[in-house]
Amino acid sequence: MPIFLSTADADFDLRFAGLLDAKREADAGVDAEVAAILAEVAAHGDAAVIEMTARWDRLTLTPQTLAYSQGEIDAAAARVSPQDRAALELAAARIRAYHERQIPADAGWTDAAGVQLGWRWTPVAAAGLYVPGGLASYPSSVLMNAIPARVAGVERLVICAPTPDGVVNPMVLLAARLAGVNTVYRIGGAQAIAALAYGTQTIRPVDKITGPGNAWVAAAKRRVFGRVGIDMIAGPSEILVIADAANDPDWIALDLLAQAEHDATAQAMLITTDAAFGAEVTAAIDRRLETLERRAIAGASWRDHGAVIVVRDWDEAVALSDRIAPEHLELCTANADDLAARVRHAGAIFIGALTPEAIGDYVGGPNHVLPTSRSARFSSGLSVLDFMKRTTTARMTPAALAAIGPAAERLARSEGLEAHGLSVRARLDRLNEG
Repeated sequence: MPIFLSTADADFDLRFAGLLDAKREADAGVDAEVAAILAEVAAHGDAAVIEMTARWDRLTLTPQTLAYSQGEIDAAAARVSPQDRAALELAAARIRAYHERQIPADAGWTDAAGVQLGWRWTPVAAAGLYVPGGLASYPSSVLMNAIPARVAGVERLVICAPTPDGVVNPMVLLAARLAGVNTVYRIGGAQAIAALAYGTQTIRPVDKITGPGNAWVAAAKRRVFGRVGIDMIAGPSEILVIADAANDPDWIALDLLAQAEHDATAQAMLITTDAAFGAEVTAAIDRRLETLERRAIAGASWRDHGAVIVVRDWDEAVALSDRIAPEHLELCTANADDLAARVRHAGAIFIGALTPEAIGDYVGGPNHVLPTSRSARFSSGLSVLDFMKRTTTARMTPAALAAIGPAAERLARSEGLEAHGLSVRARLDRLNEG
């Protein structure tokens, strides 16, 4: 059964802290296995990737077939129904339009001392996007990762999408084509992350790796960070719904189950001011679990990690939400706009009863790659900026160097860095000589 809490209970703080601290991530013991996988790929390249793909995905590859041919992509894309293609095209257009507004502007100015300062933005040269395979093969993840990279101006963009038993999801390949990605490798797991980071005889290394994955993928991304950039270490999915009793309990139940069906370690939580409404939502979830296709997964998630929290007022609701810092936050209350303005920590906010989180997964426009495990306290969802770098610029004039150079020299000497100070002093002396 999910946990039921009330802020009116004497032991609420202790039980809520336990809810926040509960471990949902997969066994950390995979780290040692991942380290061995990374070392093997770094040492043996294609051969290691091919052997591991045969072992775990039951798929026999050669260096020539690591990537899909353009003909294979064309053939797979042709199998997508017109209705599904139209839905993907709508999603791609909306995601692209939203992310185009995120392109940052270069800047330049001359300050009071006469120093010319500024910054400029440039894209990373190459990015590798990881797309989960098997049961979690999502074309929406292709769009959400590839489109921001393309909008940023990344020149070389490749995808790794595992295909267990050789089963291809045509919509994943169509999504890659719609997003402007022509190279899709049919490999996955930690070995794919290693190939993207270190390169192999066939796969060129990239500068940044993004995209969700299982515990092995997350551990691999953590280990290669520094050699390449990464977007984030993604944990299990989560949603918090704040709802009043005016809502349809079945709608809220479906919103919670939409997150729970991702994975048995996903977490769905409800905060409400009405205990009776919380009970109605719980009953609606039980009814839906009788027929839901992924009821085994969703049921385990709700049973082991679900929560219903009754608060005395919306001030308490906002305060608890900020402590949870959820990946997804739905606000289904009469004062949803007011609550949204007060929330400080959330990956994405969905405002109003007509805005289910599922819209954000597909066609809303904002990115669905979001911070999990309370990391929305200090990080943001994937954006165009994740594929760009800011480089600062500075130019001194003689007058500017004369004005601020002596301070730099003094600070350098105070830190015991003589050459630093001398590099400034040499120029000041030349200026003084005329």
